[in-house]
Amino acid sequence: MTKSSKTETLEDFYRRKLDWLPENLRNDIGHFNVFRLEDCVGPNKEPVEYARRDFYKVALMRGKHAYHYADRSVEVNGTSLIFFNPNIPYTFEQLTANPTGFFLIFREAFFTSHIRGRMQDLPMFAQGSKPAYILDKKQDKQISTIFEKMLEEIASDYVFKYDLLRNYVMEIIHGAMKMQPSETLYQDTDANARITAVFAELLERQFPIESPAQRFTLRSARDYAEKLAVHVNHLNRAIRLTTGKTTTDLIADRLTSEAKILLKRTTWNISEISYSLGFEDPAHFNHFFKKHTAVTPSAYRA
Repeated sequence: MTKSSKTETLEDFYRRKLDWLPENLRNDIGHFNVFRLEDCVGPNKEPVEYARRDFYKVALMRGKHAYHYADRSVEVNGTSLIFFNPNIPYTFEQLTANPTGFFLIFREAFFTSHIRGRMQDLPMFAQGSKPAYILDKKQDKQISTIFEKMLEEIASDYVFKYDLLRNYVMEIIHGAMKMQPSETLYQDTDANARITAVFAELLERQFPIESPAQRFTLRSARDYAEKLAVHVNHLNRAIRLTTGKTTTDLIADRLTSEAKILLKRTTWNISEISYSLGFEDPAHFNHFFKKHTAVTPSAYRA
């Protein structure tokens, strides 16, 4: 079943989940809130629609659940800490009767003047990163305690409570980063890795495709080399050494991934999808998609 390509706003979220809107939500560019999961899921609650959001979300979920992120699906049985960023469409399903946990939501402006760099520079929010962290009992208790503090603090009258809440969110983020091997946190260890990281950022900056009028324009290794002011052979060599793949392969993989999302989750016709992905005509898109998936776009959609 196809769905329209939409982005759920904070207003949509509050109406769907809670049937109310916080005061001054439209003017609150740095909005933040935190919830118990069990207050927002259950037999009488609307399911989470597969869509992009215009806000960040961090969730601690216990029990058996599945999350669908871009074109991937992962099932977890236990406790997981999951980080969702606004650029990637997602949904999740609770597969146990009485799920428990917490989640928080915020707009990037909540942190803009308080951290170095962007939220998407953090490993868990970076494009193509691993968004889910499996927690053991000790880690569950540690993260849950932070969520409990946030629930208590947001209900308080403390003048500087949002400064404290920012610190609690960063404590969760750093706790998650500590769960990863140190070498995965510092990928830019040499010039090849640095140029690969910048290439990846340029590639991802063109996504998500949110309307048929939007167009993917940097299609070749030479396009990226010109943007990076390096020779195309240097770019190709650096990417091959860092990833084991060619620049063309990485571009094609990302285009294929976005094509799958658009075919499954929008009602756009094949010509519209073809144009938005930078193909001159549907026949070229058809050939490209079949080459990388072994099926035609129409067959994949069906």
